[in-house]
Amino acid sequence: MPDTATPRLQLTGITKRYPGCLANDHIDLSIHAGEIHALLGENGAGKSTLMKIIYGVTQPDAGEIRWEGEPVIMRDPAYARDRGIGMVFQHFSLFETLSIAENVALALGADAGTPRQLESKIREVSQRYGMPLEPHRLVHSLSIGERQRVEIVRCLMQDIKLLILDEPTSVLTPQEADDLFVVLRRLAAEGCSVLFISHKLNEVRALCENATVLRGGKVSGECVPAECTDMDLARLMVGDAEGLEAEYPKASGGAPFLRIEALSWRNDDPFGVSLEDLMLEVRAGEIVGIAGVAGNGQDELLALLCGEHRLPREQGPRIRFLESPVAHLPPDTRRRLGMTFVPAERLGHGAVPEMSLADNALLTGFQQEGMVSSGLIRHGRVEAFARRIIDTFAVKAPGTHTTARSLSGGNLQKFILGREILQQPKLLIAAHPTWGVDVGAAAAIHRALIELRDAGTAILVISEDLEELFQISDRIAALSHGRLSSLQSTAHTTATDVGRWMAGQFDHTTPTAA
Repeated sequence: MPDTATPRLQLTGITKRYPGCLANDHIDLSIHAGEIHALLGENGAGKSTLMKIIYGVTQPDAGEIRWEGEPVIMRDPAYARDRGIGMVFQHFSLFETLSIAENVALALGADAGTPRQLESKIREVSQRYGMPLEPHRLVHSLSIGERQRVEIVRCLMQDIKLLILDEPTSVLTPQEADDLFVVLRRLAAEGCSVLFISHKLNEVRALCENATVLRGGKVSGECVPAECTDMDLARLMVGDAEGLEAEYPKASGGAPFLRIEALSWRNDDPFGVSLEDLMLEVRAGEIVGIAGVAGNGQDELLALLCGEHRLPREQGPRIRFLESPVAHLPPDTRRRLGMTFVPAERLGHGAVPEMSLADNALLTGFQQEGMVSSGLIRHGRVEAFARRIIDTFAVKAPGTHTTARSLSGGNLQKFILGREILQQPKLLIAAHPTWGVDVGAAAAIHRALIELRDAGTAILVISEDLEELFQISDRIAALSHGRLSSLQSTAHTTATDVGRWMAGQFDHTTPTAA
């Protein structure tokens, strides 16, 4: 075991400024060998900036970094990796046109070994973590959850002394998260330090020995998570924790707005999932939740619902919106009918990274607010719409001309969701609506969804967070290997029931609950 008297990593007075923003304000942080340390804070508190400084992606304006007692300048990620620092980013850093093995080889460099050795090691490590991967698969064919697995496995294959994990369990099931925690505890017992960023406070209390909390770019407190309640931690993060434990009344809904009837779809991708005989109904004024482990058909279902994948015209009735066949229609036509969508992937799918928030607001909101007239963009109305999103959903951004890439993950999520909600849709389909957002932002998103439901909108939420689905959904089902369980009332369903459905243990003949 290494000497734990001297911190493995010690930050003193770390400060980083951006135009119009003091991201880190004289932050002190120490992590010892074998310690699992949590870094907490609401979106925009400065966590990601601090992690990028530790990993060499960004240079601080002031302050000192000591690594194993010696002052260092983390000049770039390669230098950090040479010191034994590995990082799993919240936004994936994978080349989509390369295979899993090729992405891992790029990270390991000369240490990757021969292709056969590397492939064997990927299989062995991924199996040991309970996140099996096939090295030959191309990244673009992977689901969001599977890409997260690649990031984690790629990092853990390195000889690391400090592992930084930014929201590593966002797309993992509770069992997968438990398996990951077993690995992290084993690494810590062997002397590896772990810096763990998560908005799932129950995970932090169960896993982490110490925690540092950021608020507004400053350290607002330190604590031992096991000695705190979730609300104690939430108050350190956001100050006023009122409304974070809201319980919402369940709704029965009205007329069916979305119907899926005997929907089957063959996926030509050998690594994809085909859908088999799906039956689903979403009513006006209700939230339907779809649970499932990543890679069980969620992406394929979303693509068919939003129009990225279309069926032949004669199969249009397989998906009906307001009793009209839509399965053959393109995305823009579906939007004109009153459908809006929040995709699983924020950057590159939900928003164009290099474009401003105003331009990203225009991308899907062009039919609203008279933003386009006679083929011309009315920039003033576009700016006003983007500003309304920012103000209504408390998006932390310097202004509407800020690029999407510059926002924290949680703030970008709030912007994308707000953009779709403010279009007052008849049907909202949202994938992982609170993925990677802090407890305060998650509560705000949940309230917004409930308000939209109560205004009569039909809402379909696809998520791997069972706690979230039970909190906001009126009815719930689960996807497993491209098959969908029957819908049941969440008020009369348990997490054990849904877990069984997620494993494929359900009967299509079970009647749909009212």
